[in-house]
Amino acid sequence: MATTLIENGTIVDGTGKSAFAGSVLVEDDRIAGIVPAGAVLPAADSQIDAQGLIVCPGFIDMHSHADWVLPLANHAPILKCLVEQGITTVVAGNCGISPAPMTPDARARTEVLASIVTAGALDYPWRSMADYLTHVAHQRPLVNIAQLVGHATVRYANSRRDRGDMSPQDLERCLESTRQALADGACGLSFGLGYDPGMYASLEELEAFSRVAAEAGKPVTIHMKALSRLSPCYPLTLLAAHNIKALQEALLLAEKTGAAIQLSHFIFVGRKSWSTVDAALDLVEGARARGVDVMIDAFPYTCGNTTILAPVPYWFLAKIPEAYSNALLKARLRLELAAGFRLLGFSYPDFQVMDSGIPGYEDLNGLRITEIAEKWDCSPFTAMLTLAEKSRGATLMLYHTYSGEPGFEEPLEKVLSRDYCLFETDAAIKVNGLPNPSATGTFPRILGRFVRDKKLFSLEEAVRRMTHASAERFGLKDVGRLAPGKAADLV
Repeated sequence: MATTLIENGTIVDGTGKSAFAGSVLVEDDRIAGIVPAGAVLPAADSQIDAQGLIVCPGFIDMHSHADWVLPLANHAPILKCLVEQGITTVVAGNCGISPAPMTPDARARTEVLASIVTAGALDYPWRSMADYLTHVAHQRPLVNIAQLVGHATVRYANSRRDRGDMSPQDLERCLESTRQALADGACGLSFGLGYDPGMYASLEELEAFSRVAAEAGKPVTIHMKALSRLSPCYPLTLLAAHNIKALQEALLLAEKTGAAIQLSHFIFVGRKSWSTVDAALDLVEGARARGVDVMIDAFPYTCGNTTILAPVPYWFLAKIPEAYSNALLKARLRLELAAGFRLLGFSYPDFQVMDSGIPGYEDLNGLRITEIAEKWDCSPFTAMLTLAEKSRGATLMLYHTYSGEPGFEEPLEKVLSRDYCLFETDAAIKVNGLPNPSATGTFPRILGRFVRDKKLFSLEEAVRRMTHASAERFGLKDVGRLAPGKAADLV
């Protein structure tokens, strides 16, 4: 049994308790003891001097898409940016997309949906969630994985109807598949209601899935239908702010089903959406006061990654690919986007290509849509639609004006300051292209800018939310706290 003593550090144990001076004894891959300063230090095979340093639990990225990368034999160099910022555990399978359960019939449809988060071809030697988790374990994963089961994946695996109401028989197959995935070790259920097919799912379908998770005592993560004052998932004629409407629907889902709800990437997209942050937080806090089990999560940047089709309304998406060649539909889309962008304070200069997703178009990576339009001598609208068509919607974008912009981060700070806000990367990590800054800097920025510089909350509180609070949210018993017997995942 190999022993290591990390000595003379400042210990922040993850529970929120005040930091204290001491040492940590590790035996093999377990914490064997916490030794306070002044006590006799035990003998160990090796020592690490932590003088002047913090010793704390490994960070938990509570909203990740690394489950599409971890099955790859070469995943370690791709995901090393996570470990380099202190992440030792990821909660993956978010936004309704998980690699399991999988069937040959569902593979093509699921891969279209997952194309923006993949970093190499998968051969899917698994079918069930249990098979998937076993496969990942055999890859000697660089980080621990806590895996959610995705609503979209389950639906594709159990029904041939992509949109709208399923037959009762298909729905029951979906629910049984979800039950099995949760029994196989999935730590919760995820919805991607801003994406196909989640945006077309009825409230009754979402309730049925959520009840399965509630019965299993596991949380439901929700990418809401709208993250901005105006969105593609609701008609422009809806006078209420779309993100507030989507939030009300998510909270109603929690109240009707009793499910613990985790509101994913709690962001406010577009300059005209920033003013809705107080109303949104008031709704969450009102629900929590009524006993609703709801929490939020966020990344510490004013930009985030998603598909190039994210700003496109549902009526156009439903007619793809034929819509790309329909002049009337494109004319309507152009006008609707122009009006929506103006009302939202969000437009083509805020759209930056991370990965074109098109062989031979790598020179576009890092460019704004307006720069591509100039390069191609066309309108930004045409440039965006051309990229979407050529990539089959797989172009990965970095959208700016998320809860602020450089020089103005007040909406972001209001979200991060809440003690029920957990921290995430939500980063699509690719081999090539422009990286999302969250992939490399989420936890350093929380600790540096928002703890040390802005003093938005204490170091102990930051570490609590990065570790123990996230572990508790997803029922992870072995990580998130410095205590004897816990896994020796340390930073």
